Amino acid sequence: MIILEYSNRIIEDTLNARFNPENKPKPIEMSFVDFDGVSYHLSTLEGQDTKLLLSIRWKCWPELVSYGANDVLQREYGPWITSPESGYDFSLQFDLENLGADPEELIKKVGLLKRNAMAAPYERAFDAQAMAEKEENWDPSSSQLMAVHYRDGEAVYIQHQQDRVTVIFSTLFKEETDRIFAKVFFHEFAEVRKKSIFSHCPQVLYSNREPPLEIRYVPGLLDSESQGYVTFVLFPRNYIPGAVREETISRIQIYRDYLHYHLKCSKAYMHSRMRARVSEFLKVLNRAKPEDNSGEKKLASGRTFRRS
Repeated sequence: MIILEYSNRIIEDTLNARFNPENKPKPIEMSFVDFDGVSYHLSTLEGQDTKLLLSIRWKCWPELVSYGANDVLQREYGPWITSPESGYDFSLQFDLENLGADPEELIKKVGLLKRNAMAAPYERAFDAQAMAEKEENWDPSSSQLMAVHYRDGEAVYIQHQQDRVTVIFSTLFKEETDRIFAKVFFHEFAEVRKKSIFSHCPQVLYSNREPPLEIRYVPGLLDSESQGYVTFVLFPRNYIPGAVREETISRIQIYRDYLHYHLKCSKAYMHSRMRARVSEFLKVLNRAKPEDNSGEKKLASGRTFRRS
């Protein structure tokens, strides 16, 4: 099993080479993509090889901004934020002659650009839950349901309650085998959590076609057997401020990528076992072929005869 990274390796490797003072600045023009349909554009300014411009485009960017993404990005990348490049949602500019920060730390931070933008609704939900927990007469109607439509036909819904934060992923399974494998996976999640050593893990629920109660009133939900809903119930112990909170935000963001990675690996394993079994059956059949008894046969006496 591979370990999916939270950061973008292309960004990190490219900036690592560009930020190295031993390398002579030269023009660069590259476009690349990340999970969930994110597009990047990394280039040098015209006539200025020491100025790098990194831009990002994501279909759900306006939703992220409405949930506080600009505040998070300002906190993380304030000195390097510039006007968005044409056709993109957000841009960072770096001066190779004056980076204004430790190059290694800056590279790690920039590689997490997508992750930090998506962290905004999670941070808002965690902070809102902490405040609601202190209120004696908290009104459940004040809870905001934040929806981020980060993929075609798929979205993540985040809502805080007084004692927890609920995260719901609507996932589109285009193949019936994917739906079958997904049900098996989520059943195992439920079984594993029954063990005492995993009792502190978030609760995971899965429903096919029928959306959970928290989002059942949301308009435009797809009514199809190919639509599945995965619910994570996070309690305050799962997002303690600090390293635990940051790790939780990072891990839950790549849930979908891990799910589909395991689906593909499971199907590849099944296919390899089927091919191996067919190969064994063919060997058995080849050994079971009767011998060719036609033609001349010789007796012990030396005479020969031909079978009809």
